Amino acid sequence: MGGILPTQTYHKIGKKRLPAEYYRNKLKLKKFEEEKKLKDYPDFYSSLRGKGLDLSVLRKHSSRIISSGAVLSTLLFSLPQKDFSFLPELVIEKTKSDEETLGSMRSILVKNLENILPNRIRALNKTEEGILEKLFAQVLKVKAKATLDGQHLNTTYGIIGIEQHLRRYPGDTLTKHASDPAVIREGMAPGLGAWGYFAPTEAKLTPELIEIEKWYAVVQTLYLPDWEINQPFLKDWYKYRKVLIVNTKNGRAVVAAIADSGPAAWTGKHFGASPEVMNYLGGPFYKKGPVVLFFVDESEGKIPLGPVEYDDFIRDTNLVQT
Repeated sequence: MGGILPTQTYHKIGKKRLPAEYYRNKLKLKKFEEEKKLKDYPDFYSSLRGKGLDLSVLRKHSSRIISSGAVLSTLLFSLPQKDFSFLPELVIEKTKSDEETLGSMRSILVKNLENILPNRIRALNKTEEGILEKLFAQVLKVKAKATLDGQHLNTTYGIIGIEQHLRRYPGDTLTKHASDPAVIREGMAPGLGAWGYFAPTEAKLTPELIEIEKWYAVVQTLYLPDWEINQPFLKDWYKYRKVLIVNTKNGRAVVAAIADSGPAAWTGKHFGASPEVMNYLGGPFYKKGPVVLFFVDESEGKIPLGPVEYDDFIRDTNLVQT
């Protein structure tokens, strides 16, 4: 599970082949640019819309041709796939009672993640995501999905980076957020989050909204293929949507709420999170690292925001075999 090269250094690679994610981001940005140009011709644009057509539909056939070439190049140039033959269903084994030989649930999760995840950061395929969904449900006891209500981020496995605090209401100050120096030293973001203030006044800032800002996440909604086309539906769907964030290096996990859009692709990061989230995931000096981020499925009950506490020794329970 190595790191990824920042987007701005790709041109220095020379003759080395670039990650597929680089080309995908390039194509998305180009698509957004072309859509803006098309809107400069309102009559033609209205005619297309009236017939139920948009650029994404017009590009379907060409996309299929391009994707077939991309799949072939991926097969030729990617590292060998890991063998998941042992996990079409998670293999369950009754554990022994000796705590010293079992280790902790967190070590079990990390060992499984090492076996499932690719060695380099990339978008996961459906098989990998399906296995992780089962793993998280069994070990973390959190029902999390890569795809929820038909929504899926461009990647569910990537680099997360630390963000600043968000202003919760007009006149909000940093000292009102927390007293922990490791948390407040990140400062306050100069602008507002993607959904503006959390409350119109301090008096209307509820305990629930305080928790949302404290445990907030940032995802790249701006790069979703249909973000501009399907607003305001997508904006409403993603607002404060709960996600499960798992540090793939140490197994620490947090349930957070989406409260901002980003980071920019050129940063080389795919997700962001509040100082509180990052502090729990990796400690007071944790600035960025690899994580898996899935949507939390609350169809069977509300899941609280904050750390997922599961790191207890196993006694007479089931263990995921690695």
